[in-house]
Amino acid sequence: MIKGALIAVVTPMKEDGSVDFDCYRKLIDWQVQEGADGIVTVGTSGESPTLSMEEHTAVVKAAVEAVAGRVPVVAGTGANSTAEAVRLTREAKEVGADYTLQVVPYYNKPTQEGLFQHFSTIAREGGLPVILYNVPSRTGRDLSNETVLRLAEVPGIAGLKDATGDLAREEQLLAALPKGADFSLFSGNDDSAFAFMAAGGQGVISVTANVAPRLMHEMAAAVFSGDLARAREINEKLLPLHKNLFCESNPIPVKWALWRMGKIPSGIRLPLTWLSKGCEPKVEAALAHAGLI
Repeated sequence: MIKGALIAVVTPMKEDGSVDFDCYRKLIDWQVQEGADGIVTVGTSGESPTLSMEEHTAVVKAAVEAVAGRVPVVAGTGANSTAEAVRLTREAKEVGADYTLQVVPYYNKPTQEGLFQHFSTIAREGGLPVILYNVPSRTGRDLSNETVLRLAEVPGIAGLKDATGDLAREEQLLAALPKGADFSLFSGNDDSAFAFMAAGGQGVISVTANVAPRLMHEMAAAVFSGDLARAREINEKLLPLHKNLFCESNPIPVKWALWRMGKIPSGIRLPLTWLSKGCEPKVEAALAHAGLI
């Protein structure tokens, strides 16, 4: 199973909003060279809600091509329709993805039993190992620890990205999983990723790693080697990024940061807009604090 700092990579876009595939491949190549432990494509940071079905699969394919087998590729193929999620997952498998990231269905608010059946169906019919993604602040529905533990026993369900930010809850889940279970837990929050991995989590699916892939990789590696002092030192360098890359809705600030670093053009799709002038100094200062500009 994957371990370490995976990047929830943005989807570069030209000023007219079209996907910049050449830039995307170059960005991912740089991130992998800088130590990314995995690439997570077309998730929240990749603006999946505004990509068409055709673009969705094309972006996954471009990520697979850019990675070229060096690290695992996780394709965000979730949907609030189970049939649509299965279709996107099958297409991601066809173009070479290694895993699928499956967000809790949004807006229609399924029950816990509905969530169990939704994810079980995708694991059975989609053809890729499933990493569950719980982000109730965006979806309007929480995936309970009890349901996660049920799903951990389903063949083909490989792990969870927990973006609740509730460390106590995450530690309870870590303690409740059977010893030696083939199920991995990833933090979905950069600001608590250090503590989460120190408590026993297998890694982080990170926004910060878009701009600081080397530092995030080194922090995770330091935790896993037992060098918590070094990991804490790196994390302190990254704390302003962890905070200010969310001064507006993700991925608005991180796209501006990558643009400021000269890595991507300034395209973003409505209803998201370019970073406000008031946030620019905060993100710039965070980049400087981390030694990235």
